[in-house]
Parts: sequence; C-alpha cells; structure tokens
Amino acid sequence: MSVTNEVLLGVVALVLLAVLLQLRRMVNIVQQGQVGVVKRLGEYRKTHDPGLVVVAPFVDALQRVDMREIPRPGDRQEVITKDNVVVTVNATIFTQVVDARQALFSVADFDVAIDALARTALRSVIGTLSLDEALSGRERINTDVQQQMEVVTDKWGIRISRIEIVEIAPPPQILQALALEKQADQEKRAKILQSEGLQRSAINVAEGEAQAAVRSAEGERQAAILRAEGARQAALLEAEGRAGAIDAVYTAIKKAQPDPTLVAILQLDALGRFADSDNAKIVVPFESAGLLGAAQALRSVLDAAPADGLGPTG
Repeated sequence: MSVTNEVLLGVVALVLLAVLLQLRRMVNIVQQGQVGVVKRLGEYRKTHDPGLVVVAPFVDALQRVDMREIPRPGDRQEVITKDNVVVTVNATIFTQVVDARQALFSVADFDVAIDALARTALRSVIGTLSLDEALSGRERINTDVQQQMEVVTDKWGIRISRIEIVEIAPPPQILQALALEKQADQEKRAKILQSEGLQRSAINVAEGEAQAAVRSAEGERQAAILRAEGARQAALLEAEGRAGAIDAVYTAIKKAQPDPTLVAILQLDALGRFADSDNAKIVVPFESAGLLGAAQALRSVLDAAPADGLGPTG
C-alpha cells in the first residue's frame, strides 16, 4: 500500500509540474520594443504587440522578435580593389526588423544572412573602385553597399538604416608610399606658395616704387608750377613797381615843369656819374660829347672851390 501511494504521489507531482510548465508557457510578457509571433503547430498564427500574451497550451508557441534598430559590427575582412591592392575593411551595419513574420519565415537565420550579405556587398562595391577612390569615397561606398543589401533585405522584412565604414587599411608598404606622396605634394604646395608670395612681394614693391615715382613727379610738377607762378607774380610785381616808379617820376617832373636849364644840369649830373664809373669804355652819343667835357670842367671847378675857400680862413 505504501508503495502504491508513493507511485501515485509521484505521478500527481509530475502532472502538477507539467501543468505549471504549460501555464508558464501560456502566460507571456512581451517587452517594449519587441513583438511576439505566435505559431500554432508550427504555422504562423498572429503577431502580438508588447504586453501580456496568453497562448493555448501544447499547440501554440511564442517567439519574440526585437524591432529596435540594431548595430551589427562586422569582422575585418580583406578586399581587393580595382587596381589589385588588398585592403582590410571593417564596417558597421544598422538594421531594423519592420516585418517580424517575414524576418522569421523568409530566411532561416536573418542575423547570419545579413552578415554574409554585408561581406558580399563590400567585396562587390570596393572591387569596382581604385585604392584612391576607396580611401576618399567612404560615403559612396556606404550608399552603394546599402543599396545592394536593401534589394535582398526588403524581401526579408528587414530595413538597412545605414552603413558606416569603420576602417579601410591598405598594406604597410602602400601606406608608406602614400605618406611619401603626401609629403612631396605638401613640399610642392609650399614651394608654389613661397614663389607666389615672392611674386606678390615683387609686384607690391614695383607698384610702390611706381606710385612713389608718380607722386614724386607730381610733386616736382607742382613745385615747378608754383615756382613759375611765383616768378610770374614777382615779374608782374616788379613791372608794376617799375611802372609805378616811372609814373611817379614822370608825374613829379611834369608837375615841376622843368625848363631847359634844369634838364641840362640833370644831363650833366648823369654824365658825371658815367665818368666816375669803373667801366673801361663808355659809349656817349655825339651830341653829348660837349656836355661831357663841360661836366668834367664843372667838376674840376667844384673840387677846387672848397680848397681855395679854406686857405684864407685857415
């Protein structure tokens, strides 16, 4: 009897455990950002949103699918470029499931499929580019790889959000050659900039000298004009002075109303001054020759007169 009871208790315990397990499988909680796909006897039945999901025991099964955007870091792989250079490429792919039913039932394992598809697309795209194009055209590579992958992943209910090329690494000898080429290009640009600077400096100096010469010529021209203007003004003033003096003398003589005797005395005085001049030669009009002799005689008389006057008084 005791053995039979023990067997019954064991059976009851197993039944309760099976029931509890089935209850645990019946009641499910789908987290935010996920959906629950219910399969009945292996066939798609329904897609549940986040929350509490109760499925039928023994016949239904729930599989959760993450609907968030997932970054998928790729492994480093070697790819041959169009000019037969082996480069190491690494890319990160951002994917998002938009149709859980297609993601589960269109491909056996979409994670593995996406990784393999990314490798193939990278080889295909980079194989059409030269090394320089691959190093400088990451945006182009991202776009081309994304377009190639979307043609396939759209049928899987998976969207390729974006692709980021993390690294494109050429071999060490290629890197060394690129560094030397870059250095030579920089030296060339430096020499060009230096020559352009010297050229601009020479042009500036020449322009400065030309402007200085022009300004100097302008200054000399203005100075010459001012000197000529000053000389002209001086000549005009001198002429005006002479004219005024002559006019004043003429007016004074005219007002004095001189007689012939006064004119003769003035002529004698003028001739006397000519006689006292140090000039070696004096040109005297013929009609004035007699007056010159009279002037000499008159001067002799005038010079002798003071001496005679002093004798008797002394």
